[in-house]
Amino acid sequence: MHNFRELKVWQKAIEFSVDIYKMTSSFPTEEKFGLISQLRRSAVSIPSNIAEGSSRTSDKEFFHFLSISIGSAYESETQLIISNKLKYVNDTNFEELTKKVTEIQKMLNSFSEIIRNKFSK
Repeated sequence: MHNFRELKVWQKAIEFSVDIYKMTSSFPTEEKFGLISQLRRSAVSIPSNIAEGSSRTSDKEFFHFLSISIGSAYESETQLIISNKLKYVNDTNFEELTKKVTEIQKMLNSFSEIIRNKFSK
């Protein structure tokens, strides 16, 4: 079992989620059940699945939840691209948030490989 609060990737994913909540608060109200909801859910899913997976008793289960987190990170990136193309997110914020989520993706991919190697031996 891992202490998720000590994981740098979890900490960065929490910051990213907060950033997404702040950014989407300025989206048009007609996006309340569209991009706002989707972006928030996918962003929150990243640290949530890291935390849930860390509570599991096997590395194989933890790996599964890390895989879900990775998927959510890519989903968030896709929704950011759409938001930028719709001009809901300016280029500066888009680049900053994309940089953050890309770093999270890299960290999750590396961490999940470490976990996978532990149960694949």
